[in-house]
Amino acid sequence: MTIRTEAEAQAWLRDELGADDLAMKRLTRLATMLVDENERQNLVARGTLSQIWQRHIVDSAQLLSVSRGTLPAGPWLDLGTGAGFPGLVIAALQPDRPIALIDSRRLRTEWLERAGQAMELSNIRVELARVEDLPTATYAVISARAFAPLDKLIALSARFSTPDTLWLLPKGAKAQHELKMLPETWSHMFHVEQSLTDADAGVIVGRLLGQVARSEKGPRR
Repeated sequence: MTIRTEAEAQAWLRDELGADDLAMKRLTRLATMLVDENERQNLVARGTLSQIWQRHIVDSAQLLSVSRGTLPAGPWLDLGTGAGFPGLVIAALQPDRPIALIDSRRLRTEWLERAGQAMELSNIRVELARVEDLPTATYAVISARAFAPLDKLIALSARFSTPDTLWLLPKGAKAQHELKMLPETWSHMFHVEQSLTDADAGVIVGRLLGQVARSEKGPRR
C-alpha cells in the first residue's frame, strides 16, 4: 500500500491509525502554520507544500504503524526535529507520551515552540542543542528523519539507547544500503520496512544491542 493523495493520507490517519478529532485538529493546525512559516524560513521543500499530509504528516505518523505493535511505553527522543517531523506529529497522536524535540538551529527550535503552543501540546520538550552536547539519558523510542547517515547517527546516539529502545528511522531510498554499511562492531536487530508514502523509500526499525569487541567473530545480525 502506498498513500498517494492528501485525501488518502487523512483517511489513513483516521481509519488505520485511529486518530481522533483532537489529533486531527492539532495536525491541521500544524499544516496551516507550516505553510505560513515556510515563507519566513525554509522548513520543507516548497514543492511539497501541496502534499503536507502525505509527504510530511503521514510520513511521520507511519512510525506508529511500521513498529507493528512493538512500540514500548516511555519517553521518545526525536533528533534533528527541524520542521516538526516526526516529533510534533507523534506528540499530537500520542499526547500522553513525553517527547523531546532536539534541533541545533535556533530558528527551528523557536518554530517548534510556537507550533507546540498553538497545537496545545503539553507533552513536548524542545531543546536547542547538538546531539553531542545533550546530557546522557535513556529513551524508550528514538527517531530521526533526514538527520544523519545511519553509522554516524548510531555513533552519536547509542548512549541514549538500551537493548529495549526501539529505533524508528525514515531513510528514503537509501535505507537498505545504509543498513548494510553499518559497521559490524554494532550488534543490532534492525530491518527495513517499506514506507507507506513512497514505494522506493524505507524505514529502519529495530533495536541496538550494543558494541561488539573487534576480536569477536560471527555473522552480522
